[in-house]
Amino acid sequence: MALIVQKFGGTSVGSPERIEQVAQKVAKFHAAGDDIVVVVSAMSGETNRLLALAKELSNKPSLREMDVMIATGEQVTIALLAIALNKIGVPAVSFTGAQVPIVTDSEHGKARILTIDEAKVQAQLQAGKVVVVAGFQGVDEQGNITTLGRGGSDTTAVALAAALKADECHIYTDVDGVYTTDPRVVSRAQRLDRITFEEMLEMASLGSKILQLRSVEFAGKYNVPLRVLHSFKEGPGTLISTEISTDKNEDSMEQPIISGIAFNRDEAKLTIRGVPDTPGVAFKILGPISAANIDIDMIVQNVAQDNTTDFTFTVGNLDYDKAFEILQATAQEIGAGQVAGTTSIAKVSIVGVGMRSHPGVASSMFEALAKENINLQMISTSEIKISVVIDEKYVELAVRALHTAFGLDAEQN
Repeated sequence: MALIVQKFGGTSVGSPERIEQVAQKVAKFHAAGDDIVVVVSAMSGETNRLLALAKELSNKPSLREMDVMIATGEQVTIALLAIALNKIGVPAVSFTGAQVPIVTDSEHGKARILTIDEAKVQAQLQAGKVVVVAGFQGVDEQGNITTLGRGGSDTTAVALAAALKADECHIYTDVDGVYTTDPRVVSRAQRLDRITFEEMLEMASLGSKILQLRSVEFAGKYNVPLRVLHSFKEGPGTLISTEISTDKNEDSMEQPIISGIAFNRDEAKLTIRGVPDTPGVAFKILGPISAANIDIDMIVQNVAQDNTTDFTFTVGNLDYDKAFEILQATAQEIGAGQVAGTTSIAKVSIVGVGMRSHPGVASSMFEALAKENINLQMISTSEIKISVVIDEKYVELAVRALHTAFGLDAEQN
C-alpha cells in the first residue's frame, strides 16, 4: 500500500464527463489499497471567465478580491470530483486550501507556501476516504484567501506530497511522459523512463513546458518522486527522482550521456559595441537592465586590442524593446559605440548528468551542428548542460541533428 498524491489540470477536469473519467482512474488506485490525495485545477476556461467578469467592473481590481474570486474555480472542481467519486462507491471528501489549511504568505496572486497542517488530511485518509484538495490556493496568517500564481496546482500537489511524506506525486497531463525532445519536431523522440531532478530543472528552465519550474524545484528540495502521466491513457509515464537507477541488473553502459534536448524560440540578443574595458563596466551595462526587472540569460564579452570590448547578452523576446531602449541610454552614458540587436535567434540546449563523466560532449555537439552549416553565435555551459544561440530558422534542423548525433532516436518498426 502506498500514499500517492495525484494532480489533474484544467483540461483533465474540463467537463462532467472528464471528471467522471478522472474518478474512475482514482477509483482503481483506491481499490488497490492505496491512500489517495487528489489535487485539481479549475475546469479549463473557468479562470479566464472569472477574470473577464472582473475586468468588466474594473481595470485595476483589488488583488485580494481577485484571489477570493479566482479560488472559486477550484472549489467547484473539488466538489464535483468528490460527488463523482461518492457516486461510484468511493468515499471522498473535498477541502479548499484554507480548509486543509495550506498557509501562505500574503502576496496575493503569487503567494508562496509557508506551512501545511496535514492532520485533517491524514485523519480522512485513515478513515478510508479519498481526499480531494483545491490546487493553486491557500490562506495567509490573517485568514485571507490567496492564490499561488502560474503552475500553482503543480506546486500544491508537490507540497502536499512533501508534507504527507507520500511515496510518489503523480502529475497528469496531456502527454504520456517526458520526452527526449518535442515529438512535434523530432518524430523519433523517445519517452524517458526516468530523469533526475537536476535534468528536469534544466529542461524546464530551457524551454520544456511539461512541468512548471517551481514545482520541480520544490520536489527536488524535499525529495518528492514525481511521475508524469497521461490523464486518459494507461502507461508508466516518466519518473523524476534524485538519481537515475543504479540497479546492478541494469546495464549502465546503455544509459545515454544526454537525456534530452530543449529549445526556446522566445529569445532576443543585444550587443553594445566599443565599451571601455574598465572595472565595473559590466555592472554599468547590466545594472539598469536588472533594475527594469528584465531577466538576463547568456552573456559574452570580447576584448579587442584597443582596450574596448563588445558586450553581448540575451533576454526574453517580450523584453527586447525595453532592453534596447535602456541599452542605448547606457551607451551614451559610458561612452560606448553602437547598440545592435535581433529577435531572430533561438537557444538550443543538450542536458544530461552523463556529461560529468564523459569528456568531449561539447565537441560532439559542435561537430553535429557544423555538419549542418549552423553557425554558433553564443555558447554557455554548466555541469550538465550546454546551450548555444543560433539563427532561429535553423532551430528544428539543429534539434534533429543533435537528437541523432547523441543516439536519442527511437528505432523505427
